Amino acid sequence: MSVVKLRELAHSRTGDKGDTSNISVIAYRAEDYPRLCQALTVERISAWYAELLDPAAGPVRRYELPNVHALNFVLPGILRGGVTRSLALDAHGKALGAALLDMDIEL
Repeated sequence: MSVVKLRELAHSRTGDKGDTSNISVIAYRAEDYPRLCQALTVERISAWYAELLDPAAGPVRRYELPNVHALNFVLPGILRGGVTRSLALDAHGKALGAALLDMDIEL
């Protein structure tokens, strides 16, 4: 079994609404989409961002988009107030996607 960085299998797009960030992970190749579905569980994403998540805001949610070989994760409360109310350096959460792509994935 080998291990690769998620960035070798997929790219990411992020968005924000209030204090919620969504992170889409899109497979480069259709044949890698099932691997992403298996590796990127809600539990694993929650653990990856554990230090940033606000448990009171609600759980991480995962949406599967098989027609475009993508997963979309919604992370409530992670932006700590949102763009207009946060003093965070990355108020939009754009760095969250880049950080996720550093995750190791077993092949």
